[in-house]
Amino acid sequence: MKTKPRLSFWQIWNLSFGFLGVQAGFALQNANVSRILSNFGADLHHLSFFWLLAPIMGLIIQPWVGAASDRTWNRLGRRKPFIFGGAIAAAIGMFLMPNANWLIHIIPPIAFGALMLALMDASFNVTFQPFRSLVADMTPDSQTNIGYSVQTLLINLGAIIGSLLPYILTNVIGIENTAEPGHVPPSVIWSFYIGGAILLVSVLWTVFRTKEYAPKEFAEYQGKSLEEEKVSEKISFWKTLASMPLVMRQLAVVQFFSWFALFIMWVYTTPAVAQHIWGTAIGDSSSSAYNDAANWVGVLFGLYSVFAAVFAIFMNKIADSLGRKKTYAFALIMGALGFLSIYLFKGEYALILSMVGIGIAWAAILAMPYAILSRSLPAGRTGVYMGIFNITVVVPQIISGLLTGPLLKYLFNDRAIYMIILAGISMLIASLFVFVVKDQKTTA
Repeated sequence: MKTKPRLSFWQIWNLSFGFLGVQAGFALQNANVSRILSNFGADLHHLSFFWLLAPIMGLIIQPWVGAASDRTWNRLGRRKPFIFGGAIAAAIGMFLMPNANWLIHIIPPIAFGALMLALMDASFNVTFQPFRSLVADMTPDSQTNIGYSVQTLLINLGAIIGSLLPYILTNVIGIENTAEPGHVPPSVIWSFYIGGAILLVSVLWTVFRTKEYAPKEFAEYQGKSLEEEKVSEKISFWKTLASMPLVMRQLAVVQFFSWFALFIMWVYTTPAVAQHIWGTAIGDSSSSAYNDAANWVGVLFGLYSVFAAVFAIFMNKIADSLGRKKTYAFALIMGALGFLSIYLFKGEYALILSMVGIGIAWAAILAMPYAILSRSLPAGRTGVYMGIFNITVVVPQIISGLLTGPLLKYLFNDRAIYMIILAGISMLIASLFVFVVKDQKTTA
């Protein structure tokens, strides 16, 4: 069996550079969609239901995209057609999302905002899985850890850009940060324009700077003939689902509790910080104090991405030294402490310390499960298995979205800070289940 050639650092960088722009768009969405929907009139208790669109899109799209990208071979490549097409659709959604008032006579702004959220999430999901599979396709086993570590670094650099854009445009450029009820502040609108442009440019870089292996060459790296590789690609989705490796099922439990926590963070951090630190009233989504809190949450999200990027630089060596499981568990414990500490702090700047732990956890969540899983998958079926594995990302978010609204209203009396405490407990449980995972390379 031929061995895949080792890649230079910049070749590995180019594989995932487009993910920087995708994540910039995703970060803008995560930090600002609750704010935008609230501007359009969404009730606090209903925010989690709108956010269900994101995991539902992932549940529907990623397994299909994974299977389709395994079978796609054309002049553009195997994974790149999906990366390119998804990026174009996502950018369109970003350009339109904050401009619902253009169509107020045709469709209510809240409905248009929900529609654009669905479009953006569907498009982001088209790009996510092929980026994951591209690293597995192109790197030899000896470079798997660094491949996903570099990808994590780029993801977090993109998240930093996306998270900080509204704050920079408001406080450095001087663009207005407030708007009349029912309208989106100009700082947010321009952030989405800039984020969409960054997305397109970075994805084009990956598309034109990365050359995927031709079908025959890729089959040889798996020790198969081209005909054998084509047969493996035709295995049905349901047979593939039934034969998923044990490690995927073990990782699914860890994924459940970690992504349950992340979904809570994305939906409720803005109201939690506004109430807990700025002292805003429950239901307030348009005051100057609320908008200041929302901008600061964008900064905090950018900062946890900074800390994630820094940790990603060292994560490869730490994992090589301590093992992936210990590295993964440690990172999730740090994330749990980060969430729980938010309740203890009373000043906005102290929350930066909370972001250190959350950033470390985020870096590991983006890299460690995929690095562990990639060693246990048949190479010719990486796309479909990675697509199936995304179910472990979206299902906990769907469950979180269904449960957290009623929990906030009936158990926590609309005090969003208690949702963040719940996220910390969930992340701690995830760290314990890491030790059940068997990290070993399959012989299949």
